[in-house]
Amino acid sequence: MGKQLEGKVAIVTGASRGIGKEIAVLLGREGARVVAAARTQARGEHELEGSIDETAAQVRAEGGEAIAVRCDVSRPEDIERLVETAHDAFGPVDVLVNNAALTYFIPLKEFPLRRWQKMLEVDLTGPFLMIQAVLPDMLAAGGGHIINISSRAAIHPEGPPYALPAHGGTTYGVVKAGLERLTTGLAHELYGSGIAVNVISPSSVVATPGVLFHRLIPSADDPRAEPVEYMAKAVLFLAACDPKVHTGMVTYSQELLKKQGLL
Repeated sequence: MGKQLEGKVAIVTGASRGIGKEIAVLLGREGARVVAAARTQARGEHELEGSIDETAAQVRAEGGEAIAVRCDVSRPEDIERLVETAHDAFGPVDVLVNNAALTYFIPLKEFPLRRWQKMLEVDLTGPFLMIQAVLPDMLAAGGGHIINISSRAAIHPEGPPYALPAHGGTTYGVVKAGLERLTTGLAHELYGSGIAVNVISPSSVVATPGVLFHRLIPSADDPRAEPVEYMAKAVLFLAACDPKVHTGMVTYSQELLKKQGLL
């Protein structure tokens, strides 16, 4: 497929592990100068395996360019520092992947207010602030690509009757549905500017460290799990797509890849 993103500057949040790491590595492989952002800077700082230092190191080991920048997207000052660091290292931002997210699988009647507020800050306000921070670069350049990572949790449950019991994911579904509406509205606002704004979600559960930690599937080899590479390939397509044609989409990894002949 060649170097589809040669010379482009891409910020990927939540890039320490799982889907975010896979996206960052693939974008680097395709020529992007990658800024890997997350709260976990180094190995051992988090109970789950993975860090942005390791992600950036893998990009560089494969011949790409990457830096790691610690960033909590719920903190505006962290976002400002992240974008400034990206500018100093590589220049204006061409691609933004909002992947960082936080969730707790707790029934709503028991959900602590402080956790609800933190989810909103990370999962919805964070992408909003990240977009505001990079839009000046994209508008000045006359183009860019914003990709927001959502979840099938945003789909409304079908019922009654309900086929499966609830698993405490209502709040996560709410913030992801909000992210999808933010995406479609922004795509409408920016249409004709050369900036594509899209949402991509896994078509099924992905065996990431977080998914395994929450025991959404029993093991990484569960046959229901989608390979993490599918999400990375879908993001790559959206990071190089024609903004006049592919913008305002709320779609799913396998469906997109099949439609584009990539799966």
